[in-house]
Amino acid sequence: MKAIKQKAPGKSDSFDPQAFLDTAGVARKIAEFRKGESIYSQGEAAESVMYVQKGGVRLSVVNGSGKEAVVAMFGPRDFFGEGCMAGQTIRMGTAKAVTPTTLLVIEKGELLRALHAEHGLSDHFIVYMLAHNIRVEEDLIDQLFNSSEKRLARSLLLLARYGKQDHPDAILPKVSQETLAEMIGTTRSRVNFFMNKFRNLGFIEYNGKIKVNKSLLTVFLHE
Repeated sequence: MKAIKQKAPGKSDSFDPQAFLDTAGVARKIAEFRKGESIYSQGEAAESVMYVQKGGVRLSVVNGSGKEAVVAMFGPRDFFGEGCMAGQTIRMGTAKAVTPTTLLVIEKGELLRALHAEHGLSDHFIVYMLAHNIRVEEDLIDQLFNSSEKRLARSLLLLARYGKQDHPDAILPKVSQETLAEMIGTTRSRVNFFMNKFRNLGFIEYNGKIKVNKSLLTVFLHE
């Protein structure tokens, strides 16, 4: 009878996609981007999925009249560009680096092979995609029913990765007020007003870089 391998004391059951992608022989390339550099553009062929090792990425969409809207922000340990896995043949938005960024770029076919071969990776990827879908639904509800002040508070908390890890990132990647305005569907002047208000109340520290304090949750949770 085959012996059952016991888990080492203190060893976590959680799957680490970074470690797997680094060591499992998955064919991928490492790509580095400068701040503001385009990763891919709306309308390009969608043939690969990206995994953020470090840095930050913003995803925006431009409509027929040329109006741009920021629809998502990604940070370390996030996947993006996964639409190709569901039959999307072209990129539906434009991805740009918001800080110096390092990505793992994995071709669609290679990722499919890895997902079939490694159950830990497929489980992690499914959970990530489900969480991403929930986030999209929450974003829609946020736009429909919440004030611009609450939408800004929620966006800052999400950028700080509250709810995604035990120790959120207090210092945000540098993001402009224009980008924040595009994310929440308001004007830069309104963002500036609320940022100053949050700073005066001690919810954030804002002096070039943005530090998000846990007390900002009171804005989002307050009815």
